[in-house]
Amino acid sequence: MFGFLRRRRQQKLRLRPFPPEWLALVERNARFYQAMEEKLRERLRGDIQVFVAEKNFEGCNGIEVDDEIRVTIAAHACRLIAGRPSDVFPRLVTVLVYPSAYLADAVEPMGGGIYLQGKQVRLGEAWKDGVAVVSWADVRDGIAGETPGHNLIAHEFAHILDMEDGAADGTPRLAGRGAYASWSATMELEYERLRRDAALGRYTALDTYGATDPAEFFAVATEAFFEKPGVLARRHPALFGELRAYYGYDPEPRRSVVTADGDRVDG
Repeated sequence: MFGFLRRRRQQKLRLRPFPPEWLALVERNARFYQAMEEKLRERLRGDIQVFVAEKNFEGCNGIEVDDEIRVTIAAHACRLIAGRPSDVFPRLVTVLVYPSAYLADAVEPMGGGIYLQGKQVRLGEAWKDGVAVVSWADVRDGIAGETPGHNLIAHEFAHILDMEDGAADGTPRLAGRGAYASWSATMELEYERLRRDAALGRYTALDTYGATDPAEFFAVATEAFFEKPGVLARRHPALFGELRAYYGYDPEPRRSVVTADGDRVDG
């Protein structure tokens, strides 16, 4: 019953006219919007309406959350689900927005059962109990092109997707047994490849932070998929293929992609 009521409420939100001032914010702060196919743009606008209406935004360390912050975060987050038959981050409750990098409590394993507890500078994080945290300064830097290939919101909301099945393990909820088998085989190989490249100091199309653990690998791979899909498709075709299957579309639809089997697929 509650699920039916929620879906009906969301449908009403999607049918509302999209505010012109919001569209101006999307076009300015989410430039990928113009390159999307119309059906994806329509889905994105609807998801933004739902996200802004349903999610709680809280400003931290003195920042005031306005429509620019809400709509920009919603647009970049909902980009991840625009091609998927998915609810709008159903486990997400609150988005905490800091003006810039912030200090958070952290516990680091030192080995031998010893842990180091203290403060750690962070740009963002995602919690299992339905909280996403982002630094607005770093979101703005990404929009301005100051951090090429990186997208803080894509990274943190990949973690949110990863945790929808209750585990932060780099494997989000997939379509079926075959999808899990294919995902596991590809991700394990690519994760180990990144770990080797990072250890040897080799160039890699993926941020070496992804070598931390499988959850960070998925988040880093998601950033690369949306921010530099051409590079990822050329250098990691199998990884690109898994992410395209999961996210449901190619961020650069007019580009041909060579798969791991040597087949050329037109997006």
